[in-house]
Amino acid sequence: MNQAISSPHAPKAIGPYSQAIRAGQLLFLSGQIALDPTSGQLVEGDVTAQTRRVMDNLAAVLKAAGLPLAAVVRTTIFLADMSDFAKVNEFYATYFPAAAGPAPARATVQVAQLPRGARVEIDAIASY
Repeated sequence: MNQAISSPHAPKAIGPYSQAIRAGQLLFLSGQIALDPTSGQLVEGDVTAQTRRVMDNLAAVLKAAGLPLAAVVRTTIFLADMSDFAKVNEFYATYFPAAAGPAPARATVQVAQLPRGARVEIDAIASY
């Protein structure tokens, strides 16, 4: 049976979806944009500031599920502008340091638009 996972330290869903769903030994995390969990507003700043908030939101949902970032096995990064790739990639790497084990498998795609004018969205799959 699937189990919804949520954290008050990540933004509430802005649509009909769960922050994450546990299905067996896998946790599927919905895409996170750079919403501040307290205000519900998009954080100010460049794509690096947005990536930080996105990763902190994902980490909060993982923590609610009892998992560390190291449990992430796959991510998808959605960018509003592929010219942000290098900045996002550099900052993203700080959350998955080589010393902690292999980095997750990943895809990065440019999209026409993201919710609320965000510059980056990231979803993830983690394993128990």
